[in-house]
Amino acid sequence: VVFRYPVNTDIDYIKRVVGVPGDTVVYAGKRLFINNQPVETSAVGPYVNPSQQPGNPLKLQEKLGEQSHEILNMPGAGALLAARQFPFAQSCEYAGTDFKCTVPEDHYFVMGDNRDNSEDSRYWGFVPDNHLVGKAFFVWMNFGDLGRIGSIK
Repeated sequence: VVFRYPVNTDIDYIKRVVGVPGDTVVYAGKRLFINNQPVETSAVGPYVNPSQQPGNPLKLQEKLGEQSHEILNMPGAGALLAARQFPFAQSCEYAGTDFKCTVPEDHYFVMGDNRDNSEDSRYWGFVPDNHLVGKAFFVWMNFGDLGRIGSIK
């Protein structure tokens, strides 16, 4: 989903909605649970990117409802950011890099697909309904990660 970044509404962000109002979202042991149900994942294989930081991220297929998508997880790595104070922070409990949040009314919980290196609702909180802009349907160009499109010959 495309939304105005809650920390600076002049910036649009794109993340995946994993929790809607009333949902309980848990991330424990690098597994995502929605309303006490594990989100289905299956291994796709290693993620290889020459510009990637050291390590071997795993590429996983994750299924949220009827939608499947790929995510990255770095075995043994914790999340890279510390949680901040944010509106409705009392709706969340943190234990190391694991968390449990209940999504408040008129808000959404979003996560990036690079789970160990994504600034998302775990760190700056819930996305208010009035911050939603639209649905993203493809990446046009990501100049920060040209390795995703291969080399030019």
